[in-house]
Amino acid sequence: MKNQGNIMLKTLLPIVFGGIAVAYMMTRDFDIETWRTIDWNFQTISCIILALIFTLGRETGLAWRFRALSDNFLGWKQCFKITLLCEFVSAITPTTAGGSAVSMVFMKREGIDAGRGTTLTMTTIFLDELFFVILCPIIFLLEPASRLFGFNTGQLQLSVGFKSAFWIVWGLVCLWTIILFIGIFIKPDFVGKTLIKIFSLKWLQHWKKDIEKVAGDMALTGRELKYKKMRWWAEAAAATFLSWTSRFLVVNAIFLAFLPFGDQILIFCRQFVVWTLLTVSPTPGGSGVSEWLFTTYYGDMLGSVSIALIIAVIWRLISYYLYLITGVIMVPNWIKQGIMNKTKYRNE
Repeated sequence: MKNQGNIMLKTLLPIVFGGIAVAYMMTRDFDIETWRTIDWNFQTISCIILALIFTLGRETGLAWRFRALSDNFLGWKQCFKITLLCEFVSAITPTTAGGSAVSMVFMKREGIDAGRGTTLTMTTIFLDELFFVILCPIIFLLEPASRLFGFNTGQLQLSVGFKSAFWIVWGLVCLWTIILFIGIFIKPDFVGKTLIKIFSLKWLQHWKKDIEKVAGDMALTGRELKYKKMRWWAEAAAATFLSWTSRFLVVNAIFLAFLPFGDQILIFCRQFVVWTLLTVSPTPGGSGVSEWLFTTYYGDMLGSVSIALIIAVIWRLISYYLYLITGVIMVPNWIKQGIMNKTKYRNE
């Protein structure tokens, strides 16, 4: 009961953050007349259904990756269960923490031992970071920086701030990916000792224990992945690509409902910028920050901040609150199953 109470509290926090942000923006930007002009016709509903299909593609990609990385040890049902539980954890924790960090706990329940679970978790983190590193130059080949960041000519400082924040965050992602690559594949002991030494400094000691665990995980992962074949990596990479591109395409589908002749390539590319910035959001699941970021960033494409706010709310309902609802349904049963398994083990 105590665990369920904690989960409910953590679930309420992002709802409160998001609710406050939306309420503030509603009072500032929402125009009831804009809402009345929306034609909820067959095309509008179909595009929102398409957005839900892309959400399914996102989860299918993540489940496929767990199955591929486990060498098909995990069944599809188990993989989807792990994926949805990880999404729920991501929704109730700051995006800097995310659900990947606890995926090994969920995998252990499904029969993956701690050592192998650590390997799979570190591999998923590495693949996600690598995706952002590789996709960035492609995004800037598709769309110039002037179109990606020149979204608010009335507030030049805001546009410049977005651009600076993006490059700082992406630079940190690149640095972390390099550390993971060297730490997993080349010199795990050297990287581990270096990180521990750095975080032994007085003003970084707060994170020393976490870094010691990361160092150990990298070394273990390196040993496990040493003999993996290219086909194994190709399948995991394809699953990662499916998941992230589906995640971006959710917004493309929603825009089709309200702006059928919009620049779909620009919409997709801007999603890359949005998700990059959200990797450092301090709020649970990026709640509050996401709504403001989306409305501010896409307002110029719609010609109306009010429409941008409506689309932002629909986007968050599909790509975020859906996971809160799913998690609230799944987690109590998961906890109950764990208690039953412990009781059964003790009786034996």
